[in-house]
Amino acid sequence: MQILNQVQQLLIIGFVWPEPNSSAAGGRMMQLISFFKEEDFKITFASPAQDSDFMVDLKEYGVDKKSITLNCSSFDVFVKELNPDIVLFDRFMMEEQFGWRVAENCPNAVRLLDTEDLHCLRLARQKAFKENRLFQTTDLFVEEVAKREIASILRCDLSLMISEFEIELLTSVFKIDENLLYYLPFLLEPITVITFDKLPSFEERNGFVFIGNFLHEPNWNAVQYLKETIWPLIKKQLPDAVLNIYGAYPSQKVLQLNNVKEGFLIKGRADDAQEVVRNGRVVLAPLRFGAGIKGKLLEAMQCGTPSATTTIGAESMQGNLPWNGFVEDDPQLFADKAVELFQDKNTWLQAQKNGMAIINTRYLRALFEADFKEQIQSLQSNLPQHRLNNFMGELLQHHTLKSTKYMAKWIEEKNK
Repeated sequence: MQILNQVQQLLIIGFVWPEPNSSAAGGRMMQLISFFKEEDFKITFASPAQDSDFMVDLKEYGVDKKSITLNCSSFDVFVKELNPDIVLFDRFMMEEQFGWRVAENCPNAVRLLDTEDLHCLRLARQKAFKENRLFQTTDLFVEEVAKREIASILRCDLSLMISEFEIELLTSVFKIDENLLYYLPFLLEPITVITFDKLPSFEERNGFVFIGNFLHEPNWNAVQYLKETIWPLIKKQLPDAVLNIYGAYPSQKVLQLNNVKEGFLIKGRADDAQEVVRNGRVVLAPLRFGAGIKGKLLEAMQCGTPSATTTIGAESMQGNLPWNGFVEDDPQLFADKAVELFQDKNTWLQAQKNGMAIINTRYLRALFEADFKEQIQSLQSNLPQHRLNNFMGELLQHHTLKSTKYMAKWIEEKNK
C-alpha cells in the first residue's frame, strides 16, 4: 500500500553502510528500509563511507547504492536528478554535511533525521564519568556536540527518536517543539508461544555473555569494568563460571584481555549474534554511560536470555513493566543478582517471561507502522505550514546555508 498514488523516492544518506550483524544501529536502519519498502518507496542509499566487509548487499533488498563525496558539488547534481520526496539523514553529522545541499536543490523534500541516540547525551555522560563525577543536564550546554546536534534537529522537519527519555530531555531542557520529534523505537516481530517454546531451556544453556560493537566506547568501557571489578566478584561465587565476550571490531587492547584461567574469553565477532545469546544463560551489560535504547538488551529478550544491567543500560526500555532480570548500579549487587539469575531457575524463568512481555508490549512493528505512515503523510500534505511553525529551524537553515555552503565550496576549491 503506497503512501501516495505515484511511486515515491526516498534518499537515505548514511553515516556508514548498514551492518545489522555488527551493531544495533545497522539493525535499526534495516527496519526503516523495510518500512519504506512496504510503502512502495523506491529507495536509494547514499554514503560517503568506505565499503566494509560486513555491510549488507543493498541490492538484495531492492535498494540502489550510491557512493557520494563530502564537500563536492557532484552531490548537488545527483540529488537534483534523483529529486527525492523524502530524505532521511542517518545521524546529525550527515544532515550537517548534506542538509543544506538538499534544502537548496530539493526544497520540497521532507527532511527526516534518525538520531540513533542523542550523541550529545552519550558524550556528556562519558565526560562526566571520565571526570569521576555525576552527570548533570547542565553538562549538555557546554558540549559542542549538543549545539551541533540540536541545530540539526531544528533544521529537520522531523527527528525520529528511539528513547522517550531523550524526547523528554529535548522538550524540557532544550525547549524543542514536540511536533519536531517522533518516538519510533526498534520495530520488532512478536515473540509467539511457538517461538518461545523452541528456545533452549535453562539447563541447556551455559555461561555468561556480553555482546557489543567495540567501536562504541560504552561497550569497551563495560568490558573493562567487567574485567577489573564485576567478573572477579562473580567468580568468587561461581569459580567455574565462564564469560564469553563477543563484538565486532575488537582492537588489540580488547583481545589482550582474554584469559582462559579466569574464564574471561574474548571471542570477537559473532557469526550469528542471536545464536550466541540464545545459548548463554545470562547477558551481562554493566554500562556506565551511553544513550538511546540498547540493542543488545532487546536481543537478549528476543532470545529468552535474562540480563543484568545498570540504570543507564535499561533507560527508557521497559516502561512500567518489570525488567528482564535485574537493574543494579552497585558492582557487588550487580554481581549478586547476576549469580542469582544464573543459579535460580524460577527467578530466571520469570525474568525470561518479563522480557517477552516487554517486546510484545512496547516494540512491535504493528504498534507503530500505521501511525508513522500517517505522520509522514501529514508532513507531506502540510509541509509549508509545518516549516512556518518552526521559525528557529528556518533561521538556522538560512545561516547554515550561508556559512556551511561557502565553507564547503572553499574546501572543494582547495581540494582541486
